[in-house]
Amino acid sequence: MVRRQNPCLLSFPVLGFLVESVRYLQAKEESEMAATTMCNRVFGGCRALMAAAKSSSSAAAKSSPSAAAKSSPSAAAVGSEKPKKGIMKPVSVSPQLGRFIGANEASRVDVVKKVWQHVKLHNLQNPANKREIRCDEKLKSIFNGRDTVGFLEIAKLLSQHFVKSA
Repeated sequence: MVRRQNPCLLSFPVLGFLVESVRYLQAKEESEMAATTMCNRVFGGCRALMAAAKSSSSAAAKSSPSAAAKSSPSAAAVGSEKPKKGIMKPVSVSPQLGRFIGANEASRVDVVKKVWQHVKLHNLQNPANKREIRCDEKLKSIFNGRDTVGFLEIAKLLSQHFVKSA
């Protein structure tokens, strides 16, 4: 489609610029409306769901502190905490690993974190090869007496210390 210029606008360049700016903004607004309509079709009116969720959360936040105190704390704790599964679930550990971490139960994630804390605290990483750990006596007790351990081997060597439940 070819637009013809109004001869009056050609004599006043500022007006021509303003008219073109208005046309551009109208086209931009139409494209934004089309994008919004497409999103509503794709997500099936997600805005209504989000508005309802937002209003319920803001209403809960605005409720008085005395109402929050009246609700039972045990019900709130049970509802907010999910049972931990997989590598996050605390399991029984071997006596050697228990002495190292200072507990009889721990999750795999916590044990690896404590091993890395120990490595960093005692500067046990090999400076020439950062992927290698030089074991001190505490680490040798859980890593089968090995002098050096690669960081990819840590999980494999620690797995024998977790008691398998039936």
